Amino acid sequence: MQAVILAAGMGKRLKELTKDRTKCMVSVNGIPLIKRMLEQLEELPLSSITLVVGYQAKKLVDYIEHLDLQTPISFIYNHDYDQTNNIHSLYLAKDILKKEDTLLLESDLIFDPSLLQDIMNNPYPSLALVDKYESWMDGTVVQLNENHNIIKFLSGKEFDFSEKDSYYKTVNIYKFSKEFSSSHYVPFLEAYTSAQGCNEYYEQVLKVISSLEKPELKALPITCSNWYEIDDVQDLKIAECMFATAEEKLSKVQSQYGGYWRFPRLLDFCYLVHPYFPNKRLMEELKANFEQLICSYPSGLEINNLLAAKYFGLDPNQICVGNGASELIKLLMECQTGKVGIIYPTFEEYSERLQKEQIVPFFSKEPCFSYTAEDLITHYETTDLQSLVIINPDNPSGHYLSMKELGLLLEWTKKNKITFILDESFVDFSEDGISSSLLNKQILEDHPHLIIVKSISKSYGIPGLRLGIIASNNRDFMQLVRKGVSIWNINSLGEYFLQIVEKYKAEYVSSLEQFKEVRHQFLEELHTLEKLKVYPTQSNYVMCQVNDGCSSKKLTEILLNDHNILIKDLSPKKGFENGEYIRLAVKDEKSNEALVDALRIILN
Repeated sequence: MQAVILAAGMGKRLKELTKDRTKCMVSVNGIPLIKRMLEQLEELPLSSITLVVGYQAKKLVDYIEHLDLQTPISFIYNHDYDQTNNIHSLYLAKDILKKEDTLLLESDLIFDPSLLQDIMNNPYPSLALVDKYESWMDGTVVQLNENHNIIKFLSGKEFDFSEKDSYYKTVNIYKFSKEFSSSHYVPFLEAYTSAQGCNEYYEQVLKVISSLEKPELKALPITCSNWYEIDDVQDLKIAECMFATAEEKLSKVQSQYGGYWRFPRLLDFCYLVHPYFPNKRLMEELKANFEQLICSYPSGLEINNLLAAKYFGLDPNQICVGNGASELIKLLMECQTGKVGIIYPTFEEYSERLQKEQIVPFFSKEPCFSYTAEDLITHYETTDLQSLVIINPDNPSGHYLSMKELGLLLEWTKKNKITFILDESFVDFSEDGISSSLLNKQILEDHPHLIIVKSISKSYGIPGLRLGIIASNNRDFMQLVRKGVSIWNINSLGEYFLQIVEKYKAEYVSSLEQFKEVRHQFLEELHTLEKLKVYPTQSNYVMCQVNDGCSSKKLTEILLNDHNILIKDLSPKKGFENGEYIRLAVKDEKSNEALVDALRIILN
């Protein structure tokens, strides 16, 4: 068997990175794509490797010739690379294809070596590596039958987003038998280029062949191996995360702060989202109006505040909608000029917005990282506090203060003229649910020192819409907040969600009950793992202590590197200096089961 690599393209979408070099010479974590690919091919029993080169060909050839490779390398020059597409590059190599069985690869790929082993060792002579279609993918898409025969190559016009769950994306790694190349591919390639010209993709020929009664080309779906196609700088950034060393991968992935839908098969137990809402009907309503919403300006801040006030039963003057709670937290904390009580360990978005000298800490400690209203009052009664920040349920501990406890803090802070900042982003997940919220028109009127923050993104499972609210009866403060946000800080999709969500209130309450049942099952499973101490929680996450010498960071790294599961390592957080702690999101039953299975493998 031989290999043929198509490497003539200009890689224009990589902009400056390909200004003076071809795309395959761009580096991922310090290693050029072509070097990685050739060294992986070197491990296979290949007779030769042929590269079709074009743009910046001399630099590429010089570079490859100085690599320490044992497999014979030859080059075919596509001098018309800037006027043709890859069908012409493969046409120039057509005589090579007929000599031996061939591995055909595109040079802008990065992949696990196991992919090459899988396609080489599969007994079927002619194969296309494919992967289940995901929204981040671009390029050739196919449909398969139950026997993994490719029944259709879809053109862009034929792509139907309603059918995307049945689609597969070609990885652009193929195995052609000598017979297939001679009897099928090369004759059709010659006929197609003669009729249609050279400004096409070589998959167009495969599309024609797939329509034959016996096309002779099957698909080999990927099950667990990683791969990525590098077309632009974001692809490059993600590839650097996916193919980092075991020691570096965690920090690189965490530095993305989300966007994990573009990471193949990654299970995200780090970010906190309601797994059972929005319901299907609400999503269908959003989809049905998507085109109009995406092309329309949203209403201004006043209208969005009105919508949020209507849903939560507040006066419009008591509330302001934010582009996620994080936008509002920033504005809120910038208004704090005196001492602020912060409970550690904590969600650090609040404390990081303050000067160190402003913070008056309270450390909740083992055995349960719990505290009472009396604990806080005793600790802070002799301090000159301007504000007290409470997250309820607390993040990351999951500790929950009852309405009675909150009432004590509410009256104590009112008596002592302390601003009471209450973050209720997770309160809907508590056993008492929505009824335990202080987000109430009368409560706010009676306690103008109370400020409530709530992340709609987290509670309602819509982090992509970026919605949060802040509420208070302190009119001067609310005026400052409204001046601090843009008049169009919410997009049309977010506005429409606020407009329609009240129709789905019963479904939302039902989803919370479903969630609580799944959380209970998840906690029971976690309790079976002897090396984990599982803390009580009333939120959509659970904190655990890792025992018997296993560090939280090491466990987090192993889960990511070996199981493609991302969790939250709490060791960098203030307040966890004397132990190893992790935070796990509560997701749907299937995902929870996958995490527990992985933990059982690692910790046993």
